[in-house]
Amino acid sequence: MDDQSLLRYSRQIMLEQVDIHGQERLLAGHALVIGAGGLGSPVALYLAAAGLGRLTLADADDVELSNLQRQIAHATADIGRNKAESAREAALALNPGCTVRAIDDHLEGEALAREAGEADVVLDCTDRFSSRYAINAACRAAGVPLVSGAAIRFSGQLAVFDPRDPDGPCYACLYPPGEEGDEELRCAENGVIAPLVGLIGSFQALEAIKLVSGAGTPHRGLSTFDGLTGQWRHFGVPRDPACPVCAGR
Repeated sequence: MDDQSLLRYSRQIMLEQVDIHGQERLLAGHALVIGAGGLGSPVALYLAAAGLGRLTLADADDVELSNLQRQIAHATADIGRNKAESAREAALALNPGCTVRAIDDHLEGEALAREAGEADVVLDCTDRFSSRYAINAACRAAGVPLVSGAAIRFSGQLAVFDPRDPDGPCYACLYPPGEEGDEELRCAENGVIAPLVGLIGSFQALEAIKLVSGAGTPHRGLSTFDGLTGQWRHFGVPRDPACPVCAGR
């Protein structure tokens, strides 16, 4: 790191859990962020600001006026632009020293597998079960940690799934296919309070920074947040021996 980098990241380097070595790991790290909306916006901005050296942002949607209430990587002038491109520009404005690549398409199949395999951590910032299951399977196959977030109405949740932990569950252990319940509800149909996505997205960014830098202990289990009461709850998530994705691996 040069003098400018040492100054930029000085408040993190001061932390004994990060130190110079953890910051160097961040600068050498690569995060894949899938979804550049409500959750992906704070994720992209905080990872760039913290010095995550390479970011790949994937989103096929364009910015709409109704997004601006909560998707803080985008501004009024970005309406009509692809979200991944808009978030890339916002991240680079914060930290031009990062390498940020935008993918203006849905990641699926071989493309998803390839991108997940090239990352040190994957952050699922999507809002559909079909996407979450596909991302989970790709991360499990690639052996890459997955940081999963969700937010709707006043409720948010976060979980980290690390295939490197032999006892760790995957997303399909938590939500077996066909038993998703009402989490499929999306912001467009049900609404979401603006700061909630910032809170959950920031939590996702924190976990990604920990995973890449080596600071602290990765989150385990499922954390849920009730924005109406301000209460957090934490649940253990055991590995499902009959899971269709991770059983026997």
